[in-house]
Amino acid sequence: MRIVLTGATGHVGTAVLNRLHQARSERGTELEIVGVARREPDRDVAPYRDVGWHSVDVGDPGDLPALEKAFAGADAVVHLAWLIQPNHDRELLRRTNVAGTDHVLRAARTAGVGHVVCASSVGAYSPAPKEQRTNEDWPTEGVQGSHYSVDKAAQERLLDAFAQENPGVVVARLRPALTFSAQAGSEVGRYFLGQFLPRLVPRKPSIPILPIPPELVFQAVHADDVADAYWRVLERRAAGAFNIAAEPVLDPNALGWVLHAKRLLPLPLPVLRAVVELSWRLRLQSTDGGWIDMAAGAPIMDTARVRGILDWTPQRSSLESLTEMLDGLGAGTGQRASPPLAPR
Repeated sequence: MRIVLTGATGHVGTAVLNRLHQARSERGTELEIVGVARREPDRDVAPYRDVGWHSVDVGDPGDLPALEKAFAGADAVVHLAWLIQPNHDRELLRRTNVAGTDHVLRAARTAGVGHVVCASSVGAYSPAPKEQRTNEDWPTEGVQGSHYSVDKAAQERLLDAFAQENPGVVVARLRPALTFSAQAGSEVGRYFLGQFLPRLVPRKPSIPILPIPPELVFQAVHADDVADAYWRVLERRAAGAFNIAAEPVLDPNALGWVLHAKRLLPLPLPVLRAVVELSWRLRLQSTDGGWIDMAAGAPIMDTARVRGILDWTPQRSSLESLTEMLDGLGAGTGQRASPPLAPR
């Protein structure tokens, strides 16, 4: 079985590589693993060794022949490549995320790939009330104001069209919640706080008073559990959409517990958004106000489908995953062999 991963050196890509190596070792599964990335990793370091590497920019139309070459003979393609920064350069994000997905689908069709698995997100969903659980049938029109959400919704439309035009190809998409692990600590800090603010984050933060909007209720999952879901989709040649999230749902009380807060101070959501947006425009930190819009609007997902069809169960709680990521953020941990995951 030949499996090709785009974005194979990133946070989730590295976790999926680990899971594929584990499957090959424990089950004696004959797997040929191919990695596609803009910048190749150190091939002598696990999990990047014993992988065939192709240096390709999925957003560059000039790299389409190289992408087709990488996909040649593949039984399945897992599309994980996605760009979050620099989010001041909107066209670059759209080029990589939306046009890049289109290029991957075109290359997969040309190469005759039979199974296409794509990384969507909870951010693709339209806003929904937090007090209800939504399943995979909820509309995926995104949250306006969030470039990430708008691009994920555009990606969903590309997948819909591809599946309709290519009925012989099995198409699956995973919609994970916020995905954490210690290994991504440095990457998360760079992507969402910038170069300098992460250095101020202690390994075990303790905030006496936590100002937070009551609307900030969301889900999380560990990268290793997401990787296991990808493997189960590949192993069973599963089709369709799958929500991926662990329990419990994270609300202000849970965040206060993780951050050792003595008291929660309700903060109006527009105030938080305005502060985040202004500091982003002044380039004091790297997160624009659209991320607040998405966090407030994204639904709480029902994961019954992935648990029932794929027998998937997360091995870490959302609290464990968040705590692990915060520890990694404070320590600046990462993976030296991968350029995107380089430690601080």
